Amino acid sequence: MTTPSASSAGESRIRRLGLEIQAALPGAVTFDVRLSSMSWWQIGGPARVVVEPRNRAEVVSVMTILDGSLVPFCIIGEGSNILFDDRGFEGVIMVIGRRMSKTRISGNTVWAEAGTPIPRLALEVGAQGLTGLEHAVGIPGTLGGLILMNGGSQRKGIGTTVRRVTCVDRNGEILEMTQAECEFSYRGSRLQATDAAIVEAELELGSGSAADIKAEMEEIVASRNARFPQNLPSCGSTFVSDPKLYATIGAPGKAIEAVGLRGWRRGNAQISEQHANFFVNLGNASSADILWLIALARNSVRDVTGVAMDCEVRYVDVSGEASPAHIAATARWGEQLTSSSLSA
Repeated sequence: MTTPSASSAGESRIRRLGLEIQAALPGAVTFDVRLSSMSWWQIGGPARVVVEPRNRAEVVSVMTILDGSLVPFCIIGEGSNILFDDRGFEGVIMVIGRRMSKTRISGNTVWAEAGTPIPRLALEVGAQGLTGLEHAVGIPGTLGGLILMNGGSQRKGIGTTVRRVTCVDRNGEILEMTQAECEFSYRGSRLQATDAAIVEAELELGSGSAADIKAEMEEIVASRNARFPQNLPSCGSTFVSDPKLYATIGAPGKAIEAVGLRGWRRGNAQISEQHANFFVNLGNASSADILWLIALARNSVRDVTGVAMDCEVRYVDVSGEASPAHIAATARWGEQLTSSSLSA
C-alpha cells in the first residue's frame, strides 16, 4: 500500500476546499488558473483555486470557509501591483475585482465597492464635479488595492479622502475602520499588516468645476502616457519614492538611471529604457529575473546614495507569503549584487 505524498495530499485538501467554496458560491470558482493571466506583469505559475466573489456577503462566506483550514490564501484586485512566483500558488486566491465594482454618489460622499477600477471611479466622480481623485486617474488597479497601499501619484495618497473602510477579517467578521484607524502613511496603511479583505469604502471629496477636473485628468493621463512604457507588461512604478532620495537625486527612476542601470536586462526582464522605475516583461520573463533586477537596482542606488529604496510591488511566493518585493529580492540575491560588482 502506498501513502500519498505530502504534496498530493496538500493538493487534494486545497481542491476539497475549492469545491466547498464552489458549492456555497456557484459560478464564482475556477481551478488551476495561470497567474500570468491575472498579473499585469504576465508572470506566474498555476493557482489551484481562484474565487471571485460578487458582494460582501460572498466575501464573508469565503473567509468563513477558509477560517481554520490551514490552506494558504491571497487577496488580490486587478493584479497590477503583484509579482507572482513562477511555481504558482498552492492555495486559494480571492479576487475582489470588477464583480464588486458598484458605486453611489450622494453629495460629496462617494461609496464604492473595493473592486471598482480606479480610473473609472476618478472619471465618474470628476464628471459630478467632485475633486480629490484627479491624481489617481492614470493608476491601474482597484479601489481596495489603492487604499491598502495608500496609493496615488504626484506624492498624493488616497488616504486623505477616506472616511470609512469596511473589511472582512480572517474569521469572517465585518470590521468598520475610520480614516484614523487605518493609520495611513506614505504608500502604506495599517491594513497591510492584516489578513482582512477590503470590501467597501466611503470617500469624502471636495467640490469643483467638472470641466476643470476633466482638463486636469486629461493632462495627467497624457503626461503618464508620454513618460511611462505603455506597450510592455509591467507593474507600474516598482520602487516607492523616498523623501531623502528625492531631496538629493530625485525620484527612483532618476536614481536608477544615475547609477547606469537604464535598459539593463536579465533574461527577458528589463529595466525600461523609457522610464527606469518601470521593470518590463519583454516576453516570458521569470519572477527570479525581476527579483534579480530589483536587488541590482536597490543595492546599486544604496551604495551611491546611502538610501535603500523600498518596493511598491508585492511578491507572493508559492506558499502564499506576501511581502514587499525588495525583501524577497534581498533574501534571494543578497546585498552585494550591484552594477559595480558585476563590472569588476
